[in-house]
Amino acid sequence: MGRYGQRRRPPIDGWIFALFVLAALLLFARAWLHDHPEHDPWAPLDIADPAGWATSRKLSALRDEPGACRAFLERSDIGFESLDPAGEGTCRRADRVVLENDRASGLVFQPGAPPATCAVHAALAWWMRHEVQPAAETILGSRVVAMEHLGTANCRRIGGGDSGNWSEHATGNAIDIAGFVLADGRRIRVLADWKGTDEDAASFLRTARDGACLVFSTVLSPEYNAAHADHFHLDQAGRMAGWSACR
Repeated sequence: MGRYGQRRRPPIDGWIFALFVLAALLLFARAWLHDHPEHDPWAPLDIADPAGWATSRKLSALRDEPGACRAFLERSDIGFESLDPAGEGTCRRADRVVLENDRASGLVFQPGAPPATCAVHAALAWWMRHEVQPAAETILGSRVVAMEHLGTANCRRIGGGDSGNWSEHATGNAIDIAGFVLADGRRIRVLADWKGTDEDAASFLRTARDGACLVFSTVLSPEYNAAHADHFHLDQAGRMAGWSACR
């Protein structure tokens, strides 16, 4: 306090300096985010970008934005076909996309290309490029050329009972991956290799599972329960506050 009990006001030069510093920081942050779009939540998702702070958030946002999801596939040169809605009631599948086979990227499905939501296919494409292929090359010395699956759409509740919550499979918002086919002819299967004698195959599967947890809302593996002993359940369920399940 001053001589007469009044508070002294900060010098105006101090405020100007503070504003200058703040403006400089904002400009630096803007430039940095421009050079690192993987960390920028406002930059469009690009499959060529490395994984960043905003990647999971961008992928999860595609669940509620089918148009933006298809734009991501187009921007990433991922061939796809949009299908008409199918099903009724709780099991109505309004968002249906089928990916075109692409052996070079590993986005080939056996048996056949299954229809699923665009968000599931977008996450599969990201997972394959940034998690599965690097793991396959590093651990197994060969690239993945196809994925073996057990299906996407199934109008049922979780566990197949008559009550309880509906499965994400009911709306085609999930896929079950049973194995991978390598360029050298080997087949890595969840059922045979998760606890098998081939340590490299087991390591690859665990690395692939862990990588899926970065991009899918739900990942259930053999560690979850016996019902998932032969596959990875991957889905893009919408949850509060970005919560996800990885088992």
